[in-house]
Amino acid sequence: MEFGRLVTAMVTPFDTAGEIDWETTGRLIDYLIEEQLSDSLVVSGTTGESPTLTDEEKEALFRFAVERAAGRAKIIAGTGSNNTAHSIHMTKVAEASGVDGVLLVAPYYNKPSQEGLYQHFKAIAESTKLPVVLYNVPGRTVVNISVETTLRLAAISNIVATKDCASSEQIIQLVAGAPEGFKVYSGDDAATLPTLAVGGYGIISVASHVIGKKMKQLIEAYVSGDVALAAKLNAECFPVFKGLFECPNPVPNPVALKHVLGLRGFPVGGVRLPLVGVSESEAAFLQNLVDSSTAF
Repeated sequence: MEFGRLVTAMVTPFDTAGEIDWETTGRLIDYLIEEQLSDSLVVSGTTGESPTLTDEEKEALFRFAVERAAGRAKIIAGTGSNNTAHSIHMTKVAEASGVDGVLLVAPYYNKPSQEGLYQHFKAIAESTKLPVVLYNVPGRTVVNISVETTLRLAAISNIVATKDCASSEQIIQLVAGAPEGFKVYSGDDAATLPTLAVGGYGIISVASHVIGKKMKQLIEAYVSGDVALAAKLNAECFPVFKGLFECPNPVPNPVALKHVLGLRGFPVGGVRLPLVGVSESEAAFLQNLVDSSTAF
């Protein structure tokens, strides 16, 4: 299964009552595919506020996204959690919904050992025929899927890729040790070009909601050998990469992203508690970022 080099971890649009806004969700899928040039979309990932979505909402999102994308982009369902049995259940639900693959975040809070991580992902992968993408984000889960564990998992036939946010060093080691066909994606927009430079495959992105077209140009420039153009485009994109996550203070994804989408003329509603919207100072920072950036 080829998910492409630019994958967008999609937000979930909400209406004023905090329910999924299906009309906006459909338009967002079209926009990300047609205007921001996403090769694949992750639905119900953490950017999509998966912790606050019900199982029924997730299943509805899976089915809706498959139908709306209509083959124009692959749909990857976020089905991972810190409960192996429930992750298996949601993965089976996703498979029945017609998605093209699943994204499995490392179990959070309960801090399993490396053997526990291996057995968790192995059990889920063996429960499905779908391609599996691992998601290592120790800053959120407080556990790192080690290089050794990731490469051990890569030997399982349907575990085809990883989204890694641990460190540039870990990405280098993963690329060096990965079996043929196993793809290493960065989960950090600011590391898109460095990841490509060390042999990584692409990016599972947040910023591609708003600067996806330029990110696609960056990736294509590097892959075609035009490193100077890739570096130029990276320099234009970099303030947005950093600004979406920093504002004047670190802001949880997708708070700033949803706000910037609104500033760019594509309102997608607010966020669900325990997340809250941007503060006045954060809103001013993001307005200046949009006004001053050449990446848009």
